[in-house]
Amino acid sequence: MRHRAVLFGTLVAMIGLLFLDGAFQATDIFTQTAVAQDDAGGEAAAPAPAAPAAPAGGDDAPAEELNALQWLYQALGPFYLVVFLALSFTLVALLVMNLLSARRENVCPVSLVEGFEAHLNEKQYQEAYELAKSDESFLGQVLSAGLAKLSAGYAQAIEAMQEVGEEENMKLEHRLSYMALIGTLSPMVGLFGTVDGMIRSFSTIAVAGSTPKASDLAMGISTALFTTLVGLAIAIPALAAYNILKNRIARLVLEVGILSEGLMSRFEKPEQE
Repeated sequence: MRHRAVLFGTLVAMIGLLFLDGAFQATDIFTQTAVAQDDAGGEAAAPAPAAPAAPAGGDDAPAEELNALQWLYQALGPFYLVVFLALSFTLVALLVMNLLSARRENVCPVSLVEGFEAHLNEKQYQEAYELAKSDESFLGQVLSAGLAKLSAGYAQAIEAMQEVGEEENMKLEHRLSYMALIGTLSPMVGLFGTVDGMIRSFSTIAVAGSTPKASDLAMGISTALFTTLVGLAIAIPALAAYNILKNRIARLVLEVGILSEGLMSRFEKPEQE
C-alpha cells in the first residue's frame, strides 16, 4: 500500500512538471509574438514631431531665482530693514542688561547678608554700615539707607529703607519696560508695512489695468507679508522675555524686603523698652 502511494505521488509530480513546462513554453511564444508585433508597428509608425523650443527671452522666460536673503531684502527695502535691525539690536542689548541686573548676586548677594549679619552680631555697626555702603547691590543700598537713619529711630530707618527700595525697584522696572515697548512697537511697524505693501499692490493693479505684471504685484504682497512676519518675530521673544524677567525681579525685590527687615529687626527692641 505504501509503495502504491509513493508511485501515485511520483506520477502526479511528473504530470505537474510537464504541465508547467508547457505553460512556460506557451508564455514564451506569446511574448515573442507580442514583441514582433511591437517592432512591426514601431517601423510603420511615423516619428513624432519635435516640441518647439521655448523662446529665449520675453515675458514667458523664467524669472531669475532669488535666495531667501535677497528676497527678504527686496521685499522689506532699506527703510523697513533699518527699522527692524535697530529694534533687534536694541532688544538684544536690553536683554543682556536686564539679565545681568536680575542676577541674584546683583540684587541680594549672599556674601553681603552673611558679612552684615556677622558685624551686627559683634556689634560692629560702623563696619556693617561701611560694608553695606560699599556694596552696589539692591540690598546694599537698602541696608545702608536704614543704618544711616537709625539714629532718628527705627520707624524712620524702615521708612528710609522703603524709599530706597522703591527707587531701586523703579530703576529695574524702568529699564525692563523698554523691552515691552519694543514688543509693542514691532507689530505696529509690521502692520504699517502690511498696509503699505497692499497699497502698492492695488496701485499696480490700478495703473496696469486688468492685466498687471505678476512680478510687480507680488512685490507689494511680499512687502506686506514680510513686514508682518519680521515684526511678530521680534515682538514674541521681546514680550516673553519681558514677562519672565519681570516676575524674576518682583521675586528678588520681595526677597530683599524680607531680608532687610529681618536684619534690621534687632534694632526694634531697644526702642520699645
